[in-house]
Amino acid sequence: MLSAVTLAARSEFTVSTVACRADHTRWSKPEARDGHRLVLIRRGRFRRWADGDDADLDPTVGYLSAPGEEERFAHPAGGDVCTSVRFSPWLWEGRTGKRSVYIDARVDLAHRRVLAAAEGGDIDYALTEELLGLVALTAPRPAERTRPAHRALATAARAAIMDGAPEGARLCSLAAALRVSPYRLSRVFSQQVGVSLTRYRNRVRVARAMDRLEEGDTGLAGLAAELGFADQAHLTRTVRDHLGHTPLALRRLLTPPAHATSDEPPVAAAGSTRT
Repeated sequence: MLSAVTLAARSEFTVSTVACRADHTRWSKPEARDGHRLVLIRRGRFRRWADGDDADLDPTVGYLSAPGEEERFAHPAGGDVCTSVRFSPWLWEGRTGKRSVYIDARVDLAHRRVLAAAEGGDIDYALTEELLGLVALTAPRPAERTRPAHRALATAARAAIMDGAPEGARLCSLAAALRVSPYRLSRVFSQQVGVSLTRYRNRVRVARAMDRLEEGDTGLAGLAAELGFADQAHLTRTVRDHLGHTPLALRRLLTPPAHATSDEPPVAAAGSTRT
């Protein structure tokens, strides 16, 4: 029996947990799915047949599949739990490679970071960027030379995020507006600016949060929603990560000291005595 739970979904990708409790040793009936997929095994082992080629899969070997590719599966070792990532052709950016993918420690870590990012709630930047990193590790492309246009691309992305442009709300929509793939935008931005798009966007949002706190804003839940955070907890985690303080602590730090009122006793100057 197969069950799937969607962890995050956008038009460009879907991240799901797929659990299989089947124990049949024979090949299943042929099936085909849409979209490019990367499947990484968390637990268990099984076999996959595709276009005349079969592979034994476990947490050290995952696989890539193309749209319409005919697949069969067998589970001689019992059930398994996998992460299935479906990519649109645009996000996949024409990558090709072997159907089976060796999962080294770096890919394993990238996989775990994707799952953590999905749980964190920032789907449109943090999760998207972790997915792009995972794709880069599982299907690397040849290195490209730095081009003059890279600086202009990074500058345009910074401007969109700083100006609060609607397309800047999501990494994929920002890339579409700039007429590049999400992978290219993420890679070029990190090279040119020195930090990831996620880090840069969060730095801008933290600055805006400080502006609002300085202005006396006290509604953290509303502030989180307005700034595009998943919830108040997401805002708090991000602010603490960048500044080492929670929003509540920042509010105290950014509040000017109260002026002494006329009925308060004056503070004695250093070295003076009171009678």
